[in-house]
Amino acid sequence: MAINVNNPEADQLTRKFAQVEGVSITDAIVIAMKEALARRSANETPSQTARRLREQYGVTLNEQARQPLSRETFNSLWGE
Repeated sequence: MAINVNNPEADQLTRKFAQVEGVSITDAIVIAMKEALARRSANETPSQTARRLREQYGVTLNEQARQPLSRETFNSLWGE
């Protein structure tokens, strides 16, 4: 799948990173994304990530949302 970068700053930073690392632009993107994800996961627990995303998107947990889904619900999601 192709990545199309239409942001001049993103293009410039990617090219600079590729040059510094001595790799292709594609490899530079892969390296940068792996490093960013590793930093993110090292800085947040899964619960903290979930909390941050709920706050970011305005999602609140009510009592119903805290209950596990039934087997029938999962089966319907998978077409079973």
